[in-house]
Amino acid sequence: MRARAWLYLLCTVGALLSALPAAAETLRVGSTPTGIPFTFLDTKTNTIEGVMVDLAREVGKDGGFQVTIEPMQFSTLIAALTANKIDLISAAMYITAPREEVIDFSDPIYSYGEGLVVPKSDAKNYVSFEDLKGYAVGVQVGTAYVEPLKKTGFFEDVKVYDTIPDILRDVNTGRLKAGFADFPILAYNLQQGLFPEVRLVKSYKSVVLGSIGIGVNPIRSCCRR
Repeated sequence: MRARAWLYLLCTVGALLSALPAAAETLRVGSTPTGIPFTFLDTKTNTIEGVMVDLAREVGKDGGFQVTIEPMQFSTLIAALTANKIDLISAAMYITAPREEVIDFSDPIYSYGEGLVVPKSDAKNYVSFEDLKGYAVGVQVGTAYVEPLKKTGFFEDVKVYDTIPDILRDVNTGRLKAGFADFPILAYNLQQGLFPEVRLVKSYKSVVLGSIGIGVNPIRSCCRR
């Protein structure tokens, strides 16, 4: 992470930690079990792991707190934070203007766009949304990709799934002709050989580009932009 981003993150999180009750010893971090390599469920230990989890643990360590990772569906993370059920969000969550109206973020940690997956039997070199006109496509609930896909008017249906593996399973079995999701997460899943009948379309050009960051409750943040 860039030095400036790390300092900003420590500032916002430092304010959060100072606002916790004096007796508090644990930092509750909301994360997801299906965002590999950023976050994922380690089936050997039954714990959430990943790059964003490692980062949250370092933040807690810096503040002298124990860290507990609270597994949640992606679409419930912001509501849990604003309801004070968790203290931080550490997941593959884009920093977007609508989200910044509700919560604060650290500086960007990692940037990317959406990827496209289709059945391996489909060898067409798709480049844009329009190339998939008339298809039913899949996307994860609560992500920054849902509204742009719906607004195009190109698709027969935009099916909303709870998780990215749910999308990949339907593409893998041929129940879905195409799916959109975070490019790094799609690529990592396919590199592991988890969905052998799915192809990541290399010719496709991402439309919704963004950066992920740590989410912080704004009522506790000292470093508002």
